[in-house]
Amino acid sequence: MSSENLNAAALTPKKIVEELDRFIIGQDAAKKAVAIALRNRWRRQQVIEGLRDEILPKNILMVGPTGCGKTEIARRLAKLSNAPFIKVEATKFTEIGYVGKDVEQIIRDLVDNAVQKEKIQQRKAKEDQARSHAVERVLDALVGEDARQSTRDSYREKLIAGELQDTEIEITISEPVSSSMPTIDIPGMPGAQMGMVSIGDMLDKALGDRKVKKRMSVAESYDILIVEEADKLIDEDNIIQSAIKHVENNAIVFLDEIDKICIKNTNSNGDVSRQGVQRDLLPLIEGTTVNTRHGAIVTDHILFIASGAFHLSKPSDLLPELQGRLPIRVTLNPLSKEDFCQILNAIEHNLIEQYKALIGTEGVSLIFEDDAIEMLAELAMNINEQVENIGARRLHTVMEQLLEDISFHASDMSGQTITINKAMVEQKLEILLKSDDLSKFIL
Repeated sequence: MSSENLNAAALTPKKIVEELDRFIIGQDAAKKAVAIALRNRWRRQQVIEGLRDEILPKNILMVGPTGCGKTEIARRLAKLSNAPFIKVEATKFTEIGYVGKDVEQIIRDLVDNAVQKEKIQQRKAKEDQARSHAVERVLDALVGEDARQSTRDSYREKLIAGELQDTEIEITISEPVSSSMPTIDIPGMPGAQMGMVSIGDMLDKALGDRKVKKRMSVAESYDILIVEEADKLIDEDNIIQSAIKHVENNAIVFLDEIDKICIKNTNSNGDVSRQGVQRDLLPLIEGTTVNTRHGAIVTDHILFIASGAFHLSKPSDLLPELQGRLPIRVTLNPLSKEDFCQILNAIEHNLIEQYKALIGTEGVSLIFEDDAIEMLAELAMNINEQVENIGARRLHTVMEQLLEDISFHASDMSGQTITINKAMVEQKLEILLKSDDLSKFIL
């Protein structure tokens, strides 16, 4: 059963880990922690209402080197559960009163994403009905609104058969009046993101949409008309309320680089702002109410997953109050040679599968021998040790260097089959390592 067909009740912790294993190698402790956290959301919905509000999510702190799967675990978890999701870097935020983003912008962006996602889902649900309405509008453009029914039926048959796809028609479509309006900064408001107010947002409801006539082919018109007709069939207020409910009960916020806002010496430059960001995060993670343009959002039951490499600091350098709001701590392991091998060819949509598909578009077939894959994994691990450990991301640089010439000449090699063996890997990559010329591997 694919993850798209799994409902919340079917997502047991064991099943969640199985789904994550399809895309992520190792890191069993982290997978187990997020699986329990996700399952607890479903369990919370099953208890009596009075108790339900008291059960809060157990937020997670992931500790591990870059490129070991922290972000991917959170992203795949959100996709698996169809939860509203946002990934943010803690270093992008500043303490309230300083110029820059304030932490409440996280929730505003999260809600905007959820509303857009909900709108797309409801459009899709109304697509069949919207398509039939779009056909009628195309017929109006082709034969006129006053045409006889027999004429319309004749042209409708041709439309359905695809005979009129290239016919040019003139249709009237709606465009928001405010689509090109500028934004202005309101002086005195803390945080640049709070101060930026779109004139268009203020005028949208007052002015509505303007009608414009455009000429295009029948095929091009369908996408525009179907969206317009679907939007007429859906309730904007219902979308917003549904999105808000989804965010408050199911959203996941992935807060990356939290180690970069740790402090050791309060007298150091910039530490005031970093400590302030931690303090600002406290109520957000514990539970507060954030005002957004779609309404107030209560963050009590949003799951926060924080992560960091903690190379120059340690989790205990975080404010004690913030540590208490991240009670589940899991450590992710550095990747081994065996992990690299599996990332290359064992997980779903792996790197080798991707490169085969890319080069295959030129009519060239790639075959990777097992010893070549092992050599690639070993080289990636060695480069990480000698230059900078960037985890699985190193495989991208190694693969690009290996296939550089093939990618360049592939358009002139249609019909050929190229076998990547250990000797070729050594020729392309190991010579560079032996000469200590690692410049091409540095990102």
